[in-house]
Amino acid sequence: MGVKDRDRFSTATRIRLLGEQTAARVYRSQTKRQARRSRLTGRAALLALVLCTMVVALAYPMRQYVSQRAEIADLQREQRQARERVEQLRDLKARWQDDAYAEQQIRRRLHYVRPGETGYVVVDPGAAKQSRADLGAAGRPWYANVWDGVDKSDASDQ
Repeated sequence: MGVKDRDRFSTATRIRLLGEQTAARVYRSQTKRQARRSRLTGRAALLALVLCTMVVALAYPMRQYVSQRAEIADLQREQRQARERVEQLRDLKARWQDDAYAEQQIRRRLHYVRPGETGYVVVDPGAAKQSRADLGAAGRPWYANVWDGVDKSDASDQ
């Protein structure tokens, strides 16, 4: 056994050779991992690009869809309200077709009386002053407004 053979079988030499072999294996596995990683990274980048493209492509149509659904819901609600209003107006029209209801409303709103009846309008003085101040001509009976107009036109002629 020569010096070379002794060195070859010495513990230090074996450890050094084992370390070099391990380093070589680690280097090879890192290279393979990096190759695998770069391949996965490329795939991941492509997948991310495709997903972003799909999101961008679908964002506007989805926004339009959602806004149109909201608009449809608003229009349906307005249509339902309009139908209810039409029904109310039909009911009111039917009531006005009844002569008794029409007479009652005319007597109440316009202060009409039948021949031989005496009509009275009772006004609370405090409420009358307040309603005249708040409502003006709208808070008074129609005939009072007519006479005020006659008085004003008569006063302007003189």
